[in-house]
Amino acid sequence: MMKKDYSILIGGEAGQGSRKAGLMIAKLFSELGYNIFIYDDYQSLIRGGHSFSHIRVSDKKVLSHRGKIDFLLALDKNTVDKHKKDLDKEGIIIYNSDEISLRNKNAVGIEMDKIVEEFKGTSIMGNTALMAGFAKIIGIDWKIIEKLFKKEFKKYQKINLKIARKSFDSLENIIKVKRINKKGSILLTGNEAISLGAVKAGLDFYFAYPMTPASGILHYLAKHKKEFNVAVSQLENEVGIVNAALGAAYAGSRTMVGTSGGGFALMTEGLSLAAQSEIPLVIVESQRMSPGSGVATYNGQGDLLFALTAGHGDILRFVIAPGDAEESFYWSGKILNLSWKYQTPSILLVDKEVSESTFSFDEKVLEKVKYEKPLFWNKKGSYSRYKNTKKGISPLAFPGEKDQVIKSNSYEHDELGITVEDEKSVEKMQKKRLRKFEEMKKEVDKLEAVKIFGNKNSQKAIIAWGSTKGPAKEIAEKLGIKMIYPIVLQPFPEKQMRDALKGVKKIALIETNGTGQMGEVLARFGVKIDKKILKYNARPFLPEEIGRELSKF
Repeated sequence: MMKKDYSILIGGEAGQGSRKAGLMIAKLFSELGYNIFIYDDYQSLIRGGHSFSHIRVSDKKVLSHRGKIDFLLALDKNTVDKHKKDLDKEGIIIYNSDEISLRNKNAVGIEMDKIVEEFKGTSIMGNTALMAGFAKIIGIDWKIIEKLFKKEFKKYQKINLKIARKSFDSLENIIKVKRINKKGSILLTGNEAISLGAVKAGLDFYFAYPMTPASGILHYLAKHKKEFNVAVSQLENEVGIVNAALGAAYAGSRTMVGTSGGGFALMTEGLSLAAQSEIPLVIVESQRMSPGSGVATYNGQGDLLFALTAGHGDILRFVIAPGDAEESFYWSGKILNLSWKYQTPSILLVDKEVSESTFSFDEKVLEKVKYEKPLFWNKKGSYSRYKNTKKGISPLAFPGEKDQVIKSNSYEHDELGITVEDEKSVEKMQKKRLRKFEEMKKEVDKLEAVKIFGNKNSQKAIIAWGSTKGPAKEIAEKLGIKMIYPIVLQPFPEKQMRDALKGVKKIALIETNGTGQMGEVLARFGVKIDKKILKYNARPFLPEEIGRELSKF
């Protein structure tokens, strides 16, 4: 039977172009109809260190890389030394024979430096020689490579094509990777999908201070700001960011901000201000291994409890945690609409694995997101910003309305927005916001806030959230057990979770933090965890790792 699931690792020093090459290799396979997942691993360095892209290609939907490698593509010796232990028995190493000497029957050398020098290219063009050589080895037609290179290399295109052709012609075809269908899919990172979902839901203004792993949103929206008709601003720090976003939203602009845990910590006073003043605000919190500055470019899920409880006082918020690019697109748009519908701060909780990984993206999801109109003032009579309505949602109006005062207040206030301190008025407005939270709970009940994968009749279940979805789902389906996957985490979908747990007698929890934070959340709703499978070395789970732990369950 023809193999239809390949694992490819390409690595080198930062600055050698392994990430660009990894994406182009993925596009070659996508052109052949394969589903793609790319995990990018890089150190917090501009040059040097070790960076690599782990590309998974399959005829099935894949959301995780795996441990064993079929093809190891090495731009430097360090890549061989670090990853040869993970090479499958029949795996092939493709390397720069001008710098690396290997005696391995499954190793193929390419004279990358000589080829690049022949055409007077720059050193980074070694990755062009490596990509083209790899394509020849696996039997990809030159016309496909040429088409991709012409699309990807607008600068120095001719030189790159000459280097690619020379490398391609210098090697022999070893195996044949066959086309599995005619149409390839779009490839998007989670950050790109988040950006596009928000734009589809009417995003007007994006504010951020660069902080990995959320920085990709800032870069992507800034690059396409004219095309998307979105204003993008990078300010001096996260305190300035959140306050500027609140000002823009008060004036009527749909705003979103992006950060990681340390930046979110600086935004918490602004989060409380948004809750009291009932200003819609979406914060994308892309987690990395922490506390403190932690491991800046690596993965973790340690901010869950922080996201659920950040800020002072009773704060009504949505917290939603998507686990792949399609969900990131959908829930980014949805949370922006929900935040404006209920005039409340909201948090889209992702992490490095979701934000920076690349996924095959199903275009059908694009039709599921649209701008949803919030409750606007009907312009009759005098305007009260905090009108005490049955559902707790007050009609919106923005500065500039003729003969009206549009007042916003960080202090407790009456319906007009004027500060109050007497017990009756304070209780009245607290009750108004609490009624709104009850409506938010009803809203969550209408959504698919908890998903089930694997064997729905199994008495054993695993619970995973966010980026652990991919490896957990793969192993649950392989082992024939149930996987329960909550996406909306606040207001918590208690009824949907109870329904998902019907018939389940043993539960294992899977997350990438050291304390099992989702376990604490579930305990509040009477869910007892029998086994915690935790990983906290700043790397994401592999399906095999979860499988080994579940074999003892």
